Amino acid sequence: MKIGIVCYPTYGGSGVVATELGKALAKEGHEIHFITYSQPTRLDFFSENLFYHEVSVKSYPLFDYPPYELALASKMVDVVEHEKIDILHVHYAIPHASAGYMAKQILKTKGIHIPVITTLHGTDITLVGKDATYEPVVTFSINQSDGVTAVSNDLRKDTMNLFDITTKIEVIPNFIDLERFKKQKKDHFKKAICPNDEKLIVHTSNFRKVKRVQDVIDVFNRVRKVVPSKLLLVGDGPERFHMEELCRNLCNIDDVRFLGKLEAVEEVLSVADLFLMTSEKESFGLAALEAMACEVPVISTNAGGLPELNLDGTSGFVCNVGDTETMAEKAIHVLDDANLDRFKDGALSRAKDFDVSNILPIYVGFYQQTLENVNKNITSIA
Repeated sequence: MKIGIVCYPTYGGSGVVATELGKALAKEGHEIHFITYSQPTRLDFFSENLFYHEVSVKSYPLFDYPPYELALASKMVDVVEHEKIDILHVHYAIPHASAGYMAKQILKTKGIHIPVITTLHGTDITLVGKDATYEPVVTFSINQSDGVTAVSNDLRKDTMNLFDITTKIEVIPNFIDLERFKKQKKDHFKKAICPNDEKLIVHTSNFRKVKRVQDVIDVFNRVRKVVPSKLLLVGDGPERFHMEELCRNLCNIDDVRFLGKLEAVEEVLSVADLFLMTSEKESFGLAALEAMACEVPVISTNAGGLPELNLDGTSGFVCNVGDTETMAEKAIHVLDDANLDRFKDGALSRAKDFDVSNILPIYVGFYQQTLENVNKNITSIA
């Protein structure tokens, strides 16, 4: 198949998943065309089956804001028409699903019937999409898609509750490449950070308020009083400055390191003993899955799709949002040498359920079924 993938090219979960999906499909022999405003960060190797088409957005004095949605729709039309694309897969509802609908209608006037699949990732529904400013467009775009997927049952439920959805939403979870995300031999790195054999706790995020990074620091402060520990905070964002101040007030600053954005986060995860995810909302929890794949147990909240991923008592524990006391108790339990290996094994076992080799065939099957349905509709109309 020739598949057009539209996504945000940034470090966010939707962009990462879309790019990794395209790369995996390319390895299976499908021809993948990425359509976005800059090269995706994870599109980091050459393949004869991978193509990138840049959406050029020009500024005009007439517009206060560049009309990206129009430029994107035009580029989608161009790529579909000239590259003979079989199906468009747009990730994140705004503005990709509405641009996909526009491109689809334009292509119809040229005698081209292109199926459009929309994948919902989370904040496009739970934050942006439910804004009254965008709700009618989001609802319409989802209902007009030829196929719709969500990354968790919780996100599907939220979408059905927040919008007047008349189309079926298929749940296809996020996935992990176990060839990349796996425990590596990095003993020298662990020794440099934890010279006295302290336990190493890690958190990665974009440091937005929804991630509740202050709870990570609170949990760590409680744990280190019982279990000698170090904390690594990976990522960057609007809350970082406040979190640095909080660490100075609560913790021994030598026990906490802010590493900023890291591309090879698997190297850090390879030496971690525990991963903390304290978010008040997570549609799936891709960062937690990456940790599990590197044999790192997870203490997470019960928000969104996290309980679907993190099996309580097996790959770690699930706690109420904001309950840092219980999170710390569970963390201390996991970090006990008598328990740690069992939880590490449980984390890896759970991660294997989401290996790309298990999830990719589901996407391919969904593409094929969507194509068949669209072709049947065209035939019946004719």
